[in-house]
Amino acid sequence: MANVKTNAVRLLDLKKVEYVLYKYDAPDGFLDGVSVARATGIEPGRVYKTLVTQGTSREFYVCVIPVAQELDLKKAAKAFGEKKLEMIPAREITKVTGYIKGGCSPVGMKKLFRTAIDESAQSYECIAVSAGKVGLQMELPVKNLMEATSAQLADLVME
Repeated sequence: MANVKTNAVRLLDLKKVEYVLYKYDAPDGFLDGVSVARATGIEPGRVYKTLVTQGTSREFYVCVIPVAQELDLKKAAKAFGEKKLEMIPAREITKVTGYIKGGCSPVGMKKLFRTAIDESAQSYECIAVSAGKVGLQMELPVKNLMEATSAQLADLVME
């Protein structure tokens, strides 16, 4: 596993953050988050997806939420102090983050965007997020993920 070096993994190594990598098969090049949880054997509640949004101000924001939940754009806008947020089009993910759809990690993007992790993450010591490519997840302590991404906790998901 140590030979897998994505930007996310390099950054965590540089910051001396401990993490566990999980490889999984994504035969069609993409798996939804619940399938990723099944493939890695991590309970779905602890597997989080990374969503990139853009505010009225044109700034980009990163939201990290449980894979089985949906982002509440109003709550997310409030968390970042924006009037309104929209998801960025999938075709822009690589240009904005340096990662591809399905392999977007909150760690190690081209730029450090303001990041919020859904407050449900507080219920767990560790959560899993993409490690920066399709077929690779990393599990790490929530506090370490928050430090690595300068994230805040916020209520981000639909009721």
